[in-house]
Amino acid sequence: MKPVIFGLSGETLTADERAFFAEVEPAGYILFKRNIADRAQVRALTDDLRRLHGRDDLLIMIDQEGGRVARMQAPVWPSFPPGAAFDRLYDIAPSSAIAAARANARAIALTLAEVGITVDALPLLDVRQDGASDIMGDRTLGADPMRVAALGRATLEGLAEGGVVGIVKHMPGHGRAMVDSHLALPIVNANLNALETDLAPFRTLNRAPMGMTAHVVYTEWDAEQPASLSPKIIGEIIRQRIGFDGLLMSDDLDMKALRGSIPELAAGVVAAGCDLALNCWGRMDDMVGIAGLLPDITDQARARLDRAMASVTRGADQPELEELLATRDSLLDLALA
Repeated sequence: MKPVIFGLSGETLTADERAFFAEVEPAGYILFKRNIADRAQVRALTDDLRRLHGRDDLLIMIDQEGGRVARMQAPVWPSFPPGAAFDRLYDIAPSSAIAAARANARAIALTLAEVGITVDALPLLDVRQDGASDIMGDRTLGADPMRVAALGRATLEGLAEGGVVGIVKHMPGHGRAMVDSHLALPIVNANLNALETDLAPFRTLNRAPMGMTAHVVYTEWDAEQPASLSPKIIGEIIRQRIGFDGLLMSDDLDMKALRGSIPELAAGVVAAGCDLALNCWGRMDDMVGIAGLLPDITDQARARLDRAMASVTRGADQPELEELLATRDSLLDLALA
C-alpha cells in the first residue's frame, strides 16, 4: 500500500485508472463534483473501488462541510449550512447549538454512508481571527477556542453516529492566514502566546481519528517550511504539543501555497511526518510520479489508518434523515428569531 489518497478523473473508473490503482494500492480516494452525478452513480463508483481492493473499510473521502464547500449538492442531496450558523446559535443557546451541530453532522453522514463514502473532511477547528483571509470565514465554528472545540466535538460525534469518520483540520490552525492557501503561501508571524489559541481546539480533540495539516508557515515554529512539509511542526507541535496520534494527512498538494512538482511534494509531506499525502486532481502523470517516489506505507501509519476506519460502526437503527434535518432546523431557527 502507498501512503497516498488519490482523486479520480470522472464518474467511473477508466481502464488506465483501474489497472494503476490495482497495482499501486493507494490508501484511499477523494471525490469531487466531477465524480458525482446521482445516488446510484456514486454508490456504483464507491462499490467499484471497494471491489478493486477487497477492502470494505476503504477510505473514500469527500469535502462535504456545508455552505460553500459541498461536493454533493441540491436537488439530489439536502443543502447543509456552514459552520457560522452554529456559531451564531451558540451566542444565544450553547446547548442548542451543540445539539444542532450533532444532528447536522449525523444527517451529513447518513447521506454519505448511503452512497458508500466513509470519511468527511470535517470539522474545521480553525479559530477565526479578525482581518484574516475569508477562505475560512463562515466555514469556521467561531473565534473562541472553547466554542470551536465544543461544536467540533459535536460534529465528530454526529459523523460517527451516522457511520462516517471525521477529519479535524487544518492543523495546527489556519485561522490567522492573511491569504488563501489555495492561491498563495500564508505566513503567520503571531507569537507563541497567540498561537496557543490556535492549538487549543486541536488539543481538546486530540483523540480524533484523522487530522489534516495546513499549508501555512508559522515563523515562531519554522520560518522556512509550511506545516505540511515541516518535520518540526508535525513532530513537535502536532504530535507532541497537541498530542495527536491519529491518522495525519496533508492538505491537497495542488494548492498554490506549495512549490515544486506534485510527486516531490508528496514525498516531502510523507518524509516530514504526514501519514498520507493528499493528491486530489486525478491526473495520471502526477499519480504515476507519486507512486514512483513514495515508499510503502509504514506500519505505524497503516495501524493509524486501520484504527481510524474502525472507529465508527454504522448501526442498523438510524433516525430518518428528515427527522435529523427537522431537529437541526428547529434549533437553528432560534438564531433567526
